[in-house]
Amino acid sequence: MEEFHYESSSTTFTNEEKCAVEIVVYISKDLGDEQQNLVVSALEKTNGIIGAEFCLMRNHLVLAKYDRNMMSSQDVLKSFNSLNLEAKLIGPI
Repeated sequence: MEEFHYESSSTTFTNEEKCAVEIVVYISKDLGDEQQNLVVSALEKTNGIIGAEFCLMRNHLVLAKYDRNMMSSQDVLKSFNSLNLEAKLIGPI
């Protein structure tokens, strides 16, 4: 498999972006919009989690972005489960 490298003098990435990993997490609970917003807010306050968003068409799936230098995918999963969400890791993006 070939590797592709993108280089551009006009594109710069922050350290956070360079170390960011995106994963998909499945949650078994049905959450309404307000509950989803509370989950996203709580996750984004977690040190090491850069962002989180629910999939619009599949509201049991959450895309979570985290800093791999600060935490692992299992740490992210623990953050979900600390909110009583019965989460399971699907995998990386």
